[in-house]
Amino acid sequence: MSCPMEKILAVVVTYNRRELLSQCIHALKEQTRKIDRILVINNGSTDDTEEWLRNQKDLSFITQKNVGGAGGFYTGIKTGYEKKYSWIWLMDDDGYPRADALENLLEGDPEELCLRNCAVVNIQDRKSFVWKTGKFKTIDEVTEPVIRNVAHPFNGTLLHRRIIERVGYPNPKLFLWGDETEYFYRIILKNRIPSYTKANSIHYHPPTAYSFKKDWNFSNNWKMYYYIRNRFSILQSRFSSSKVAATFMYLVFVTAFAGTILVYQKTHKFQKMVFILWPMRDAFKHNFEATPTSIIQRLSKIKQYAQSASVSHQLRAVKAFLMGSPSHMVQSADKI
Repeated sequence: MSCPMEKILAVVVTYNRRELLSQCIHALKEQTRKIDRILVINNGSTDDTEEWLRNQKDLSFITQKNVGGAGGFYTGIKTGYEKKYSWIWLMDDDGYPRADALENLLEGDPEELCLRNCAVVNIQDRKSFVWKTGKFKTIDEVTEPVIRNVAHPFNGTLLHRRIIERVGYPNPKLFLWGDETEYFYRIILKNRIPSYTKANSIHYHPPTAYSFKKDWNFSNNWKMYYYIRNRFSILQSRFSSSKVAATFMYLVFVTAFAGTILVYQKTHKFQKMVFILWPMRDAFKHNFEATPTSIIQRLSKIKQYAQSASVSHQLRAVKAFLMGSPSHMVQSADKI
């Protein structure tokens, strides 16, 4: 159990989901273990989030440009650490904790060098786990107080400052999709810090049912870029002692992803196959400059080029991705 003198900061990262944010903040204010401060990281929301935050008298917020969840949690964790908080409780705006979640998360374990997580439960049925949680499908099946070696950052994740002292901050360059996993592997594998999910500490979250086998919209699915690029960073943390293993496993991943495109995608197969070369190349070159806007612009160029060019031009587009800057292909497309 935490010492009464230890201060706890709750960090919520938000973007354009004011109603969900207000629900999360209300749940944080109702905690049976009082939170010393609530900090909202507003990633440049364009709805009424900023105005709503200004009208809240009992929380702090930082508004920054949209740097994704990765940049949001980087700012939140860094701020909490620099402000000398002992514990930092992390979550997105689309989930919220049960009233006793924090109290139960802190109860009974004095160990500071341990990543603790709430049990992330489906907000709709209130019992099924949102993601794979050990061997269990529902919270009702769990009979032990903790599920060891299982955690789902950043969804009710509790970090002590000693973990941050050893591990550092999340990588803000990853933007989204994979930043939490890269940080998790850095904590539990590279630094050998244990983790567990506390069964009686419940964090409600919407169900996720995304499948990469489902045909995805090539023109606007910019998140797919980050999914492919960031996997290399994840594997580098997972296999931190072997660059060869990380590189090999990344090539296996890309090959499997290409196979998924060929087998399951129904539209724009060629464009999607060409596209994956771009985030793969950026991963190897440690290029983290792509933004959602630049990705969508590039996707539009790839689609336009593939639809209007001959087979020889399409093969030249592939060569541009493999041998040079992807901008070569964009320049060629502009000449058509």
